[in-house]
Amino acid sequence: MKYDTITRDNVKQLVDEFYGRVREDELLGPVFLKALGEDWSAHLERLTEFWSTIVLGTRSFQGNVYGTHMQLNGIEPGHFRRWLDLFSQTANELFEAEQAEQFIGMARRVASSLQIGFFDKVIHST
Repeated sequence: MKYDTITRDNVKQLVDEFYGRVREDELLGPVFLKALGEDWSAHLERLTEFWSTIVLGTRSFQGNVYGTHMQLNGIEPGHFRRWLDLFSQTANELFEAEQAEQFIGMARRVASSLQIGFFDKVIHST
């Protein structure tokens, strides 16, 4: 059964399931492993706070997403496409269409902002 409301608990479930997929992904896994190492627990908690802030308005996240990501090396357009595909797939599996689209719309905005920083343009087409 899909969620028809968004709560912090199901935001955490989305983050955990999505980043579990990222970790196993041939394209994204190595990028995240290089940035985070083996212990993702602190990062997953920060991501839960990030998504809770932007989707639920909790204001529990403090940080500079853009600045932090701009320090990464080796990021390519294909990374964003794959990230958005996996994120959309996970959100659609867990949530009803309206709630999934809230997450996906925000994910597209985040990805667009970061792509402009990395490539001076938006690359994704999803």
